[in-house]
Amino acid sequence: MREEEVNRCQIQEWYPKFKSVSIRTLIHELPESFIEYLNDSGPFVLPVSIADDDALPNRIRKPEDEEDYEVHEGSDNEAESPPTPPSFPELEIKIKESIQSLGGAVFPKLNWSAPKDSAWISSTGNLKCSSFSEVVLLLRSSDSLIHDLCHAYDSCSDKTASRPQKFFLALRKWYASLRPEMEFRCFICNGLLVGISQREVTGFYPALLDKKDDIKQMIQDFYSDKLQGKFESESYAFDVYVTADGRVKLLDFNPWGGSTLPLLFDWEELEENLKEEGKVLEFRMIESQCGVRPGMRTAVPYDYLDTSPGSGWDQFFNKANEEFRQQTMSAEAGA
Repeated sequence: MREEEVNRCQIQEWYPKFKSVSIRTLIHELPESFIEYLNDSGPFVLPVSIADDDALPNRIRKPEDEEDYEVHEGSDNEAESPPTPPSFPELEIKIKESIQSLGGAVFPKLNWSAPKDSAWISSTGNLKCSSFSEVVLLLRSSDSLIHDLCHAYDSCSDKTASRPQKFFLALRKWYASLRPEMEFRCFICNGLLVGISQREVTGFYPALLDKKDDIKQMIQDFYSDKLQGKFESESYAFDVYVTADGRVKLLDFNPWGGSTLPLLFDWEELEENLKEEGKVLEFRMIESQCGVRPGMRTAVPYDYLDTSPGSGWDQFFNKANEEFRQQTMSAEAGA
């Protein structure tokens, strides 16, 4: 993997070219002072909002809690003083205008990543944001964004930097009707579509099984008509959403390998699919409750679980696979 391949997958790089087949998005360059705020490992403090918006409007403030921060006359313990919150008025105005332009609700992401791991902290329990404060709450609470901020090029053979020169905030229109089981990751190797995986792997959706062949054909047609030969990398992954009326919407591009998860495949399998002549495009989805992968139930997105050999999850997967194999053998023997 090279830096240029990683850079092509930044949303501010690909969205202008493919916006006609994606979801509505407005993108803002972030000031370096805001990036420093996101990187700050000090006390968690939200910026002062010029609109006096609260990311947690139902929060109850107790006077006795605030007394913990009071510094009484004659006290030498200045460390107990509450930190001064920062302020980003120009950015707040731009974000507020964009939210209104996109229908009143958005979900945020930086150059590559969305703060999926911090959805639990929002008042809605998801990435839906309707104010500047809610956007910042998700970004500041996310550990997954550390990839964008500090480790974007760690897998590059020609690594020259640890971070991009500029960071961008993409505000994407929130669609309440979106169903997570209709999102799919597609794998392109040397210009050929070699695999499709269900993106939401933490649940089993039986109704999807009847639609599998239709969805596969829709995605193949979308790639042939809209992406093939138009995205500069030879090998990469892209995420799509299939709507109820059969349209395919582009959600994201991801580099081949590195921090991109192959989900229901592994990278070696995908490369082998390319080598086998006459190999039929394989589309994998969760086809039984036994195939469900751990994910948000652990409060950690599946993409960020440690599944390396010998890890706890690796042992869990091996045990689950063995149990599934034994169940299959028992079912076949009894047939």
